[in-house]
Formats: sequence, structure tokens, C-alpha cells
Amino acid sequence: MTIMGKELEGRVAFITGAAHGQGRAAALALAREGADIVGYDVAKKIEYPRYEFGNQQELESLKAEVEALGRRALIFQGDVRDDSAVTAAVEGTIAAFGKIDILFNNAGICAYATVDKMTDEEWDAMIGINLKGPFIVTRRVSKYMIAAKSGVIINNSSVMGLRGGNRLSHYAASKWGLTGLTKSWAIELAPYNIRVVSIHPTGVNTPMNDGLAALEGATPIEIAERSAGNLLPVPWVEAEDVAGLVVYLASDKARFATGSQFVLDAGLLTQ
Repeated sequence: MTIMGKELEGRVAFITGAAHGQGRAAALALAREGADIVGYDVAKKIEYPRYEFGNQQELESLKAEVEALGRRALIFQGDVRDDSAVTAAVEGTIAAFGKIDILFNNAGICAYATVDKMTDEEWDAMIGINLKGPFIVTRRVSKYMIAAKSGVIINNSSVMGLRGGNRLSHYAASKWGLTGLTKSWAIELAPYNIRVVSIHPTGVNTPMNDGLAALEGATPIEIAERSAGNLLPVPWVEAEDVAGLVVYLASDKARFATGSQFVLDAGLLTQ
């Protein structure tokens, strides 16, 4: 009988926004397939949006869960907009693990605002976290992937990176920008055997929904149903569904996938 090894045995995955939600689910799914995990998260309240983010306790419990799966884990607290914090985390990872094989640019925010009432601070925060953040992290990680002539970069965009959204122009702009970065980096990094793809979920059942609901004076399910319009009769997908897609794209099963957009939308974009 042939014993199959784990899909990602011995690889190192660097995940932003790892404390909870999609990032945490992806970290645990990657660890179950044999990857060592580096979790990076702001792990504190920030100025915008005004809802709860991951915290240090969640980061520490993620590390414990990964190690309980028999994998190594590192955690770093920092903002993806802070180049010095990102650089320290990336260099700390290289010092400890020697490489980064997988980068999941997952950290992101969402909030509502109409264009006539949107402030400069709201625009700058959305673009800074959702678009400049992945650029900063990829800039620091990619040089090690280039040296190794190997790597996979997965950018967590959104269905709003392929369409528009009511009261979400700053969010859609950031996610369309991430789609553009995906295609451009795929071209630039292909000679080094580095793949770059983006994923585009519909609404996902994460703590972000709770935060948006609180800001809107609604329930999470109302927020999901208001913004989704999914073809399948579900208000959202689960973080574990996204994690499964991340594992597939990080694996050799997707070895020829690059520059592409992978939709997990419950049929939303079909209509």
C-alpha cells in the first residue's frame, strides 16, 4: 500500500491577517497539509474601521494550534502598512526557517461610505491596508522567492475586485488594484518560477461581518444578505471554504496556475 505524504510537507507559509477569520482558517489548513506557519497580524484596534480586529491572544492561540498539529509556528504583531515591521517579520522568518514558499496576502478591511461623504482618512486607510499593504509585504518576501527561484503568492481580493459595489467604491478600488497587481506580478516573477494568483470570495462568515453589522445597526446575516446576491441559496461562504482554495493554489496541483483569478462566489458573478 502506498502511503501518501501531506500536500505541503516542509514548506513555509507567511500569512497576513492571521489572527482570525480567513487568515486563521488558511493557516490551520496549510499546517494540516504539512506547512510551517508564520502568522502576521495588526492584533489591535486601529483608527479605521471602528470594529474589533484580531488580538494578541488569538495570535498566540494560533501558534499553539499549529504546533499541536506538529508544525513549527512563528507569530509577529504589526501593520501591513509599516515597512519596518514587515521587514522585521520577513527577516525573522528567514532567520528561523530559512525560506518562505507561500505568501497569503490576506489582511484587509471593509467599510461603507458614499463618495460624497467619504473622508481622505477613510480612503487612505482602505487603500493603505488593502492595496499598499500587499505591495509592502510582497516587496520584502519576493526577493527571497526570487533567490530561491520558487514560490507562490496568493492575494485575497474579493468579488468586488471584479465588479462594483454600492457604498464600497474605496473597497472596490483597493480590490481591483490587487487584481492588477496579481497580473503584473505574475508576468514579472514568472521567470523565477514564482506563481501569483488572486482569489475572489463572496461574503465570508468571519468576525468582519459582526463589525460591519455593528457599524450599520444591523445583524451579520442582514449585512450578508444585503450585499451578497448569491445565486446559491446561502448568505455567505465559510472561512474554511476559502482555506481549501488557498491550499489547492499553494500546492503542486495548481503548478501551472498563475496570473489568474479564482472565484468562490456562490454564483454571485453569474447574474
